[in-house]
Amino acid sequence: MDKGNGCSFSAVTSTAIISSVIFVITLILVRVLFVIYCSSRPMSRRAKKPVSTLIILGSGGHTAEMLDLLAVLQKDRFYPRFYIAAATDNMSLQKAELLENSLAAENGTPITNAGKFMKIYRSREVGQSYITSIWTTLVAMVHALWLMIKIRPEVVLGIRWSSIFYVESIARVRRLSLSGLLLYKLRIADQLFVQWPRLQQQYPRAIYVGRLM
Repeated sequence: MDKGNGCSFSAVTSTAIISSVIFVITLILVRVLFVIYCSSRPMSRRAKKPVSTLIILGSGGHTAEMLDLLAVLQKDRFYPRFYIAAATDNMSLQKAELLENSLAAENGTPITNAGKFMKIYRSREVGQSYITSIWTTLVAMVHALWLMIKIRPEVVLGIRWSSIFYVESIARVRRLSLSGLLLYKLRIADQLFVQWPRLQQQYPRAIYVGRLM
């Protein structure tokens, strides 16, 4: 009797997990299709007023590149700025806070008026097995979707009519990164910038802008 109850409980648990995974994947697919549809529409000609901007930071030098890019942006045009980094990546948010503190000191404004800092679950840690990363990736995707709905950014710098600008890393000389390739192939990004002419020749829809960092 106990054995039968154990089997029934396992079957129910397995069904619940499978249903949850299917539900999450469906939400992600709907979001991706929605973004593709929005990206295919021409960008609206709107008045030059501030736009909320989502800034995604990452380890391995990506944060340094992103902050260099922010240094040349019109700060009064792109705010409030939402900085997001992995929960285990403390250095990236610290660097972003230093940047916002310096901007606040220059303008004489409180830092909370322009910069907001948030953490997100990491999909895969360094050295983590691919099997266990399936679950953590699903959790990270759900968290990312929730943050997108909460923030509702107008510009995403990696639900309203968001514009996605992707700047490929300067380390990518011959091929796009996996993120860049997905954005390029699926036409999700409104504009995709590369820093090497060879990349633009290989991916004609990309925009060559020279060295930014």
